[in-house]
Amino acid sequence: MIKCHGWADVVQHFLPVDVEDRLDGGGKEMIEGSVMADLTSCQVDRKGEPYEGMIFESEAAARAYYDEYAGRAGFLTRVLSSRSLSNETGEKRRDGCTAMLLVKKESAGRWIVRKFVRDHNHPLVVSLPKRRHTFDEKDKRIQELTAELRVKKRLSAAYREQLLILMKDVENHNDHLTSKVQIIRNNLKELEARRQELLNHNKTSS
Repeated sequence: MIKCHGWADVVQHFLPVDVEDRLDGGGKEMIEGSVMADLTSCQVDRKGEPYEGMIFESEAAARAYYDEYAGRAGFLTRVLSSRSLSNETGEKRRDGCTAMLLVKKESAGRWIVRKFVRDHNHPLVVSLPKRRHTFDEKDKRIQELTAELRVKKRLSAAYREQLLILMKDVENHNDHLTSKVQIIRNNLKELEARRQELLNHNKTSS
């Protein structure tokens, strides 16, 4: 059984409730948890409203659907365990809301909505959509930063490529200078050899 979670308890029960099992009066197993699931395997209208007879492939899918519906309507949900049900009177005294979604597991393994109470006896939280807006703003900022990071990475790659080209040019220039220096050295050696030949020739002539 998934019941409305009054705004006064949001701080205390905003985190998921542990999964618990129990048996109803007819002996059929009811699994109640807070596991979020993908609804793509279920033929349900995700923008619509729960109704009795609605079928889900799993309890998790039912919970995810009701949580999504609750987010659109402006309230939060929690799961009543067997211990919570045994103290149901105390729970009602605390928040008093009777809005709920009751799902039962069929023999085929699917889950069916047996009871749905729409009405709440307290104002719904109109500020809930703002949380989604906050997440949207954060997502937008993350996307902007990611785009900036991609640009900086591209610039870094371009600078690195230019640096490699410059280093290659310097290396080629150094090789060219080395060749010129070697030519000059060879020319000097040749001139020195000729000068020495002339000196030797003059000595022989005299």
